[in-house]
Amino acid sequence: MITYTTYSEAGGVGKTTTAANLAAAHAERGQRVLVVDLDPQEGSLSYVFDVADDRSDGSADNIVRHLIGRPKGEFTDLIRTDTGEAGVDVLPAHNMLANLTQNMMKAAEIEEDMHVEDDYEWPRNEQLLRLLKENDVPEEYDVVICDPQATEGDALYNAIFATRSVLLPVELSGKGALSIDGLTDLAEGLEAEVGIDVGVLGIVPVAYKATNTQKEHLAELEASPFDVPAVFGERSSLMQEMWESQATAFRVLDEGWKEGEKGRRRGYDREQDTLDQYRDLARHVEAEFQ
Repeated sequence: MITYTTYSEAGGVGKTTTAANLAAAHAERGQRVLVVDLDPQEGSLSYVFDVADDRSDGSADNIVRHLIGRPKGEFTDLIRTDTGEAGVDVLPAHNMLANLTQNMMKAAEIEEDMHVEDDYEWPRNEQLLRLLKENDVPEEYDVVICDPQATEGDALYNAIFATRSVLLPVELSGKGALSIDGLTDLAEGLEAEVGIDVGVLGIVPVAYKATNTQKEHLAELEASPFDVPAVFGERSSLMQEMWESQATAFRVLDEGWKEGEKGRRRGYDREQDTLDQYRDLARHVEAEFQ
């Protein structure tokens, strides 16, 4: 099974749009895809796939309840298939994710107090993997993509432990710029936190405008040990429309979405080229697991 986490230390650099479009690209290639949304922010994958209707309902069963061993229903009932994208299912986010660390600490205290062994430590970082295995996700899906928030914490660590691989979208300037040393420190820091080897599938520059500064950053990145399997140019209109129409870039172009209305968009060659890049990136990721 292909498993990876899309992660960026900075918010708003294309992490979620990358995850959504890669999910669609994998599905287009015949893969059964589950996307796990672990981002408590409103503008998350659950919004793109229009499955966020229960996220603010405190009485609703949700991923956090299952992570801490206090479910209100079956795990598989959380998975939404009405995503508008054939072959892509979504495990939606919930507002309780904002307090995930506090809830995990309470669960750990209870589990450790009640355990027969005095020195037992409840494996906080392993709970998502436990859920996926217990509910036959490896048998039901070919690809699992986790999308946690852009800060370190229990959501990220559970995503990394469950997927053991990470894809890093970055902007090569301003808030998203990362030095090569910074990327190395990030990968090593994640490995140290979760206690396993973490594979970096690639660094993916997004919103690339080929400025002199960006060219310098890209040259440095391409000369580094990290793989740079794709460089996405500035496609702000297409990416913004994903949020407006609540659809992947594939659906935006296929159904002609513009300003939230279907059938109005004119297809540009450069936007179709962007879809081809996502297809190539999905193919690259799949090859890494062969």
